[in-house]
Amino acid sequence: MPDTNATRLANLWDDARAAAMSEPERLVYRSNILGSDKRVTNYGGGNTSSKIMQKDPLTGTEVEVLWVKGSGGDSASIKLDGFATLYMDKLRALKGLYRGLAYEDEMVGYLPHCTFNLNPRAASIDTPLHAYVPRAYVDHMHPDAIIAIAAAKDSQALTSRIFGDEIGWLPWKRPGFELGLWLEKFCLENPSAKGVVLESHGLFTWGDTPKACYSTTIDTINKAIGWFESEARGKSAFGGAVATSLPADDRRAIAAQLMPRIRGMISQQGVRKLGHFDDSDAVLEFVNSRHLRDLAALGTSCPDHFLRTKIRPLVIDFDPAKADVDTVIAALPKALDDYRAGYQAYYDRCKHADSPAVRDPNAVVYLMPGVGMFTFAADKATARISGEFYVNAINVMRGASSVSTYVGLPEQEAFDIEYWLLEEAKLQRMPKPKSLAGQIAFVTGGAGGIGKATAVRLLREGACVVIADIDEAALATAHDELGKAFGKDFVRPVRLDVTDETGVASAYADSAVEFGGTDILVSNAGISSSAPIEDTELAMWNRNMDILAKGYFLVSREAFRLFKQQQIGGNIVFIASKNGLAASPNAAAYCTAKAAEIHLARCLALEGAEHQIRVNTVNPDAVLRGSKIWTGEWREQRAAAYSMQPDDLEEHYRKRSMLKRSVFPEDIAEAVYFLASDMSAKSTGNIINVDAGNAQSFTR
Repeated sequence: MPDTNATRLANLWDDARAAAMSEPERLVYRSNILGSDKRVTNYGGGNTSSKIMQKDPLTGTEVEVLWVKGSGGDSASIKLDGFATLYMDKLRALKGLYRGLAYEDEMVGYLPHCTFNLNPRAASIDTPLHAYVPRAYVDHMHPDAIIAIAAAKDSQALTSRIFGDEIGWLPWKRPGFELGLWLEKFCLENPSAKGVVLESHGLFTWGDTPKACYSTTIDTINKAIGWFESEARGKSAFGGAVATSLPADDRRAIAAQLMPRIRGMISQQGVRKLGHFDDSDAVLEFVNSRHLRDLAALGTSCPDHFLRTKIRPLVIDFDPAKADVDTVIAALPKALDDYRAGYQAYYDRCKHADSPAVRDPNAVVYLMPGVGMFTFAADKATARISGEFYVNAINVMRGASSVSTYVGLPEQEAFDIEYWLLEEAKLQRMPKPKSLAGQIAFVTGGAGGIGKATAVRLLREGACVVIADIDEAALATAHDELGKAFGKDFVRPVRLDVTDETGVASAYADSAVEFGGTDILVSNAGISSSAPIEDTELAMWNRNMDILAKGYFLVSREAFRLFKQQQIGGNIVFIASKNGLAASPNAAAYCTAKAAEIHLARCLALEGAEHQIRVNTVNPDAVLRGSKIWTGEWREQRAAAYSMQPDDLEEHYRKRSMLKRSVFPEDIAEAVYFLASDMSAKSTGNIINVDAGNAQSFTR
C-alpha cells in the first residue's frame, strides 16, 4: 500500500497571501492552487466562480457579479482576464426565457447579453451551473478519485456510502442550462450539503468564503482517495498483469520505430499529426493488464476526458515476450483501417440530421502492452495533454473497477458531446494553423548563429524543432532561450556529432519519440579552415571532409530512411556556401567540402523526387555576426588571406558584394523557411545564394 500521507492532497491555502488580495484576485489564487495538481483537475478542465458585489459602471450602484472561468481557460495558469463577468440579476432573468430541454442550446446565445463591464472573455457552457448554485463561491473539478465514483455502475450508492449527506449525487446530464437548474434545486432541497457528485462527470463543491470552498474541495477529494485506498487493499488492479514491461531502452526503441509509421498513416497532405510517448507506471500497469481490451473498449466517462481522447483508444496487438516489432508494423495498416471503419460506423449510428460532417476518424490514443501509450494530435501540446487525460481515465477505471463495475459514457451521449453544435462552433472559431503547424524540423548546428536563427524562423511558423549541436553549453543555452520564447512543447535539444553514424541514428530516434518523426532537415553543422595548399595538413583536410561532407551525408541518409517510413514526403535544406561554387584562396579543404555538399544535394534531389522528398541548398557568404565559425581562427585566417585586420572583414565583405549589403543569420533563415515551406512546393535541386550578390557564385 502507498503511504497514505503521500497520496493525500495538500491544503495550499495561505491566509496571509489571501488576506492581501481583492475578491477577484482570491478567485485567481483559488483556481491556480486547485489547478496545480492534476489529481484535482486536468489541463483546461473544471472551473471556479465567485459572486462578488461590485459598482456598476453605468449606475454607480452595487450589483452582484458572477466571476466564472471563461471558455478555454486553464485553472493552473488562469489570470484575471481569463474570467467572464456577468450580472447575476440578468442571469436569473434568463430562467424566464428558458423553453425547455429541446431549446437548451439557444440559452448560450443569451449569455453575452448578461456581460458585466464589457468584458470580452466568452462565458463557458458551465456558466449556469455556477450561477444557480445559491452560494457565493463554487468549485467544479474533475478529480480522478471522484470520477472513479461517478463512473461506477452504482455511483449513487457509493457516494452515499462514502460521504453520507454531506455530498449529494445527481444523474448524468450534459452541461448546460438544465443541469444548472438541477443544481439549484438540489441545493435548495439539501441546504446542509457541501457539494454534489455528478454521474460520469465530476464534483461540485461550494462555500460561504473562498477558503471554505477550497477546503471543502480538497477535503472531499482526500476522503475519496482514502476510501479507495482502504477498499483496494490487497486487490490487483485491472485483473492483474498478463504481460511484462520491456526495459526502458527497448520501450523507447520500439516507440521510435512505430511512431513515425503511425504518424504517416494518420497524417494527410498539409495536415500532419504530432506525437507523444508515455511509459509511466500508471500506463504500463494498464497496458499490461488482463482487462486492458475490455476496459479500453468502454471508452472514457468524463466529458473532458472524452473530448480529448475520442470515443475509445486503439489497442496494438503485441506480445512483449516475443517482441516481434516487424509483425506489428506489418499489421498496422489493417489495424488503423479497422479503427477508421469502426469510427465511421459509430458516426453513422449516432448522427442527427443537423450533425456536423464526420471529423478525422483516426484514433488519438494508441495502447501497446509492454511498451506504453502513443498519442497523436494536431500539435505537440494537445498530443501531450491528450495523453495526460487518458492517464486520468486510467486512474478512474482503476478506482471504479476496484470497488464496482466501471461504466463508460453511453455511446449516444458521447457522440452528442463530440458533435455538439456548440463544440463545432468553437472549433470553427479557432485561428487558422500557421504555415508549418504539425511539422517537425531537425536542425544541425542548431545552437549557432545560422542554426538558431533558422530554429526561430521555423518556430515562428508553428514547427516543432529539434536543435542538434555538439556544443553542449551552447545547446543548453539555446534550448532555454527558445523554450521560453516559444514554449517547451515545441523545442527539444540533442547533443550530436554529425560524424558519428550511431549518434545520428540515435538523434533521429529521439525526434521520433519526442514528436513522432521528422519532416524537415536543415543540415547546417559546420566548421571552417584556411591555409595555403602546401600548409594544409591531412588532418585539416579530413576534418573538413568529415564534418562538411560525411556529416551531411549521414544526417541526410537517416532523414531519407525516416521520410520513407512515414511516406508523407520530406524536405532537406543544406546550408552550403558561396565557396562551394566560387573558389577562394587559401581554403581548398573548406571549398572542396562545400562543393561536395552542393553536389550531394543534387544527387539526393534526384533520388527523393519520386517519394516527394525535396532537397535544396542555401549558399550564404560572409555571415559574420552570430556565426560560431567566425569566433575562432577562421576570422584571423581570412583576414590574413586578404591582408587586412580582422575587424575590417565585415566592411570588406559588404563592399565586395554587388548590393553592398551585409548578410545576417536571419537572412539565411528566411531562405531556409522559403525552401522548407509550401511556398517552394514545386522546387527541388535548387540553390539560393544569400550573399548580397557575387558574380562568381552565379549558378550556370
